[in-house]
Amino acid sequence: MPDINRPVMEFLLTRRSRPSKTLTAPAPTRAELLPLLTAAARSPDHGALAPWRFIVLQPAALARLADLAATRAEALGIAPEQLAKTQASLRGAPLAVAVIAAPKPSEKIPAIEQLYSAGAVCLALLNAAHASGWGANWLSGWIAHDRAFVEEGLGLSAAENLAGLIHIGTETTQPPERPRPDLDAITEWVEA
Repeated sequence: MPDINRPVMEFLLTRRSRPSKTLTAPAPTRAELLPLLTAAARSPDHGALAPWRFIVLQPAALARLADLAATRAEALGIAPEQLAKTQASLRGAPLAVAVIAAPKPSEKIPAIEQLYSAGAVCLALLNAAHASGWGANWLSGWIAHDRAFVEEGLGLSAAENLAGLIHIGTETTQPPERPRPDLDAITEWVEA
C-alpha cells in the first residue's frame, strides 16, 4: 500500500471554493502570490509547452474591466441583472488572476490538450490559494467568451482564450458544504 499523505488528501476531500462576493482585502502581495503562481505552473503540461500565461489584475484594473463589461453588455444585449452581477464580482475583488489559455504550435500536442492544461492551471491556482490560507473562486461567465472584451480588456491575441478569473482574497465567511456528485452515477468500472 502506498504511503498516503493524509493532510493533502484531507485538504482535497474537503476543499471548497469561496464565493467571490465573500472575499475582501487584503489580497496576497506579489511576494505571497508568486509561490501560488509557481504551484499552478507545475500543472500537467504534455510537451512542456506552457500553453498558458497569467495576468494579475489589481483593483484599478478590475474596475476598468467592470466599465468595459458595461459597454460590451450593451452591445451584446446582456440583461441588466447579469451585468450587475458581473460588475459586482469585478469591482468587489481585491485581486484576480486571469489564466490565459495560450496554445503553442505543435505537431505532437493537440490544441485541446493544451486547453485542458490551462484548466488544470486554474484548479491548481485555486487549490494553492486555499492551501495557503486565502479564499479563492474560479469564475468565467459571459465576459470570458466575448472576443471584444478579452481582446480589448486583457490584450489577448486571436488565438488566446480566458480560461478563468481566479479571485483571491481574505475570506469573510466559510461557506457550508454543497451537494457533491453521486460517484455511483458517474463512475463506470471496466474489468475487461
